[in-house]
Amino acid sequence: MKAATRLNIMTAQELARIVLAKEELFILDVRNESDFHDWKIEGESIDTINIPYYDLLDGMDKALDEIPDGKKVLVVCAKEGSSKFVAEQLVEAGRSNVYYLEGGMKSWSEHLEPVKIDDLKGGGSLHQFVRIGKGCLSYMVISSGEAAVIDTLRMTDVYERFAREQGAKIKHTLDTHLHADHISGGRKLAEQTGAAYWLPPKDAEEVTFAYEKLEEGRDITVGNTTIRIQPIHTPGHTIGSTSFIVDDRYLMTGDILFIESIGRPDLAGKAEDWVGDLRETLYGRYKKLAQDLIVLPAHFGKVSELGEGGRVMAKLSDLYRNNPGLNIEEEDVFRRTVTENLPPQPHAYQEIRQTNMGKMTPDEDEQREMEIGPNRCAVHDR
Repeated sequence: MKAATRLNIMTAQELARIVLAKEELFILDVRNESDFHDWKIEGESIDTINIPYYDLLDGMDKALDEIPDGKKVLVVCAKEGSSKFVAEQLVEAGRSNVYYLEGGMKSWSEHLEPVKIDDLKGGGSLHQFVRIGKGCLSYMVISSGEAAVIDTLRMTDVYERFAREQGAKIKHTLDTHLHADHISGGRKLAEQTGAAYWLPPKDAEEVTFAYEKLEEGRDITVGNTTIRIQPIHTPGHTIGSTSFIVDDRYLMTGDILFIESIGRPDLAGKAEDWVGDLRETLYGRYKKLAQDLIVLPAHFGKVSELGEGGRVMAKLSDLYRNNPGLNIEEEDVFRRTVTENLPPQPHAYQEIRQTNMGKMTPDEDEQREMEIGPNRCAVHDR
């Protein structure tokens, strides 16, 4: 007697680890075509097709014709319900190794995967938190029982749990700039842990809350005093954008410089005003820094930017050789590149900015809806 085929559930964490390990997976995305083309799950060894749920209500023949037999199949929708129904129908049709994504694309958008960057030479460690479904990156510096979190995302429980597991107390949360693509968790995490919340004052003129001023010359220490977070004013994405040099080895660039692109200057409506600052930061200020610094950005736009183990990082000198945004010699060409024909702006970015200023207080469901979709902070993210 043939054993019954079983329907399987895949969590966002399990999916993230498949993507980072570059394992093979076939995805059937049953969302509307427009939602699929705007934002989908990608990976080096992942094949994806889109057949909207309503096209499958009369039968699975179309899906069965397009899904290769014998492959692990994951069915995906926005929240879970439609994908579970379709996955059940595939199992009933005799397909094995079928999964549906628990929580749908909403859970995929919110999952954070911690990845260790390295031990720090002054003692302690540096960790990158990869929000793989949205392309956001944040960081935790740990030393002598203390921690600092940089560009905190709104899922603050992940950082609290990780710090606790590492035996560290969060003493500082820092935002490199006033974010427009996602809701910052920096202030919330600071309130929950008693930490200091730091923000560049030039980005904070309209905020409604107290904060510590991130300014050049005001270094921040974590645990062992040799672990130093050194702020550098690097405007262009915003007027207050600030980069950090950590442990004299790592350059945290926020949304100014990415691995395969550069930051866009238009999300506050001031592209023409800020394009000169952006060029000066990229072609002036960063050029004067040690070129063996390891760049750690706040976002990535393509899965090709995910390196070994999921780390998103590159040597500054390599970026000056390979990043197209750092190789535009003529200023007028640069100006056109970063002000014209840009990717669509992030979903609800004006409301996100207002929330990060403290002027809006959306509830959890509203925050989740505001953040749906890719980050689109880079010039070349199309």
